[in-house]
Amino acid sequence: MRHMICSTLFALSLFACGGDPPAAKTPDKVAGTAAPTDIAPPPTGPTASHEDSSSQVHIDGDILRACGIPEPEAFFGYNAASVRKEDTAPLDKVATCFISGPLKGRSLRIVGHADSRGSTEYNMLLGHKRADAIAGYLLGKGMTKEKTESTSRGAMDAKGTDEAGYAKDRRVDVMLGQ
Repeated sequence: MRHMICSTLFALSLFACGGDPPAAKTPDKVAGTAAPTDIAPPPTGPTASHEDSSSQVHIDGDILRACGIPEPEAFFGYNAASVRKEDTAPLDKVATCFISGPLKGRSLRIVGHADSRGSTEYNMLLGHKRADAIAGYLLGKGMTKEKTESTSRGAMDAKGTDEAGYAKDRRVDVMLGQ
């Protein structure tokens, strides 16, 4: 009986002192960080290539004209959330243009996108990782964080229904900021 009373008192004290549950985790916007545990895992099976597939970078026409970047360099691939060495030339030109060229002092907006496969949370996180990879590269070239905004739209603009369409949805848009 004594044991039962002690156990009951102990349980009541835990309940009374429990406090609020821990705050829910939110996706971290910094590239290279691990996904929070409450974010759905990446797709599996036929869609497993979702994160590993190449993505595209689209540089806005206004930036191309102002920076003198040829049209063929406006669109290039990179691997999911990392910039490939062979794809750095257009980004180097963008950085130079915004640091010391015709767009000096202007801000840059970098928006990551994902295809429609995967959960909303996962796609938003993936879009952030993609945008942050491009922003991180540009920051490493001397752009300032105050003039470089990266964000994600996840799969909000996705239109693909097959692999060719999904490939177009996996992208980062590089645009003039506000």
